[in-house]
Amino acid sequence: MSRRHSAEKREILPDAKFGDIVVSKFMNSLMYDGKKSAAERIVYGAFEHIEKKTGQEAVKVFHQALDNVKPTLEVRSRRVGGATYQVPVDVRPDRAQALAIRWLIDNARKRSEYTMTERLSAELLDASNNRGAAIKKREDTHRMADANKAFSHYRW
Repeated sequence: MSRRHSAEKREILPDAKFGDIVVSKFMNSLMYDGKKSAAERIVYGAFEHIEKKTGQEAVKVFHQALDNVKPTLEVRSRRVGGATYQVPVDVRPDRAQALAIRWLIDNARKRSEYTMTERLSAELLDASNNRGAAIKKREDTHRMADANKAFSHYRW
């Protein structure tokens, strides 16, 4: 990590179908080995599946799922006099979005449906309805921060 200045953020182009930057970030996180067309096929297929199942716009369901999964608090390790404390801190909005995307993709990959399209659509639907493994991950993170509230005076 550079001490002089922080790295500048790269400009991410919005996706082709919906013109949404967040969907584009989601695809980039889902992508393996630079295979963007495969990631696009999975995401757009999952969106079609969501529209068929719910009758709502898939992008709205996606954003609802992302907002439900975003954490507001997390714990950071802080070393004070030989002891390491888990100090609860607020999560920056860009980090909250990155964590939510990562949690959704990780938990979709762990599901037992046959294709990644089915797994992703099921995980997004669960997250938009406040259930599923990604929501559980957020609640665990909040619970950990709540349990360590006593160490919040070590915040830096």
